[in-house]
Amino acid sequence: MADIGTTTRRGVLAGMAAATAIGAAPAQAARRRAMPRGFLWGAAISAHQSEGNNVHSDSWLLEQLPETVFKEPSGDACDSYHRYAQDFAIARSLGLNCYRFGIEWARIEPEPGKFSQATLDHYSRVLDACRAHGLLPILSYNHFTVPRWFAMRGGWEVADSADLFARYCDRATRAFGDRIGMASPFNEANIQLLIKVLRGLATPEYRAKRVTMIAAAARATNSPAFSSILFADPDRIDANLLAAHAQAYQAIKAGPGDFPVGVTLTTQPVESVGQGSVAADVEDMLYGRWWDAVNASDFVGVQAYFRFRVDAKGLMAAPEGAEMTGAGYEYYPPALGGAIRLAARKTNKPIYVTESGIGTDDDARRIAWLDASIAEVEKCQDEGIPVKSYIYWSLLDNFEWSQGYGQRFGLVSVDRHSFVRTPKPSARHFARLIRERR
Repeated sequence: MADIGTTTRRGVLAGMAAATAIGAAPAQAARRRAMPRGFLWGAAISAHQSEGNNVHSDSWLLEQLPETVFKEPSGDACDSYHRYAQDFAIARSLGLNCYRFGIEWARIEPEPGKFSQATLDHYSRVLDACRAHGLLPILSYNHFTVPRWFAMRGGWEVADSADLFARYCDRATRAFGDRIGMASPFNEANIQLLIKVLRGLATPEYRAKRVTMIAAAARATNSPAFSSILFADPDRIDANLLAAHAQAYQAIKAGPGDFPVGVTLTTQPVESVGQGSVAADVEDMLYGRWWDAVNASDFVGVQAYFRFRVDAKGLMAAPEGAEMTGAGYEYYPPALGGAIRLAARKTNKPIYVTESGIGTDDDARRIAWLDASIAEVEKCQDEGIPVKSYIYWSLLDNFEWSQGYGQRFGLVSVDRHSFVRTPKPSARHFARLIRERR
């Protein structure tokens, strides 16, 4: 998930948090039933946000600049590059049967056309370990970050960017495709369109800081074309990303391995408010041609965190008195149900919830979020929508992009010095929810 602003607001209902979490249990008890056979329970993580020391990436460079908009650098992150087996063991102990994670292009191809066999061997071992722990590996080939050399030549703004991405996907798949369970070329393939929708909410000061940072990166690398997806002009990269997905899909499907390859989208539902609402325009802007990409792929991954409310003037603020998460958006678990129903209207492809989570320091609110979000999945199933997974973001408290380590989405806390993992009460609660539905 990309951060959606530079400020965060704490919930105003802190006094009600514990009562809400505890009070939800009896209502949930009345609705417990087994999930369909083959339903996937999981947690998600990304390479850059958890592995640490992704030194050949564009983000690593941006994080180190004096002009950076990042609150702190990623550094060692959660050291998951070395401690992945610990993460798999924790996931399995919670009763999860899948794990969604990423491989890092900048590690695999640190220089153009020069692939690291040692890194390919490493990710082969990671996939083997994932399966050894009884977890289906769900792989993201790209989760925002790219090799520095790719950013220096213009990133996704360059016409042949799709060719280069497909080359990388082909090389990685040939190395370990027979171990992959499911995959997507991109995490949140329409992230640039979400940024476009939100662009008007950013302050002029923040927009200026972004421009200054990218200019500094260009100077530092002697590459005036430097471009990074979270800070690029969406209109200059969307068509190339669509082409990159299409070419990568073909490269990955060529094998080895025979697994579904889909599209994960940031699927925030857009709600119309009042007469003359421009909600349809906002929805078109957010999804563009990506539903066509879904329909040419094997599945859609729904990744919902909040909702958009839109009146005749455009995006609206959260309702008066609404509880806000630690990530600065409205606490609104029904957004997940809205996103699933949207996907069901737009495609007949299998629907997976590949991310659903909350940034908060109040674990009671995370427990309540889990209860409410899984209830949304069950409601959609009752309506005849065959939702096939619930994957929580994230397993670990990790690096949340420009917000650094200040936003905590994890079921498991990670000591920033010793890297000791400590499951939170919400992790045990998630495990209980899964047991009750098996």
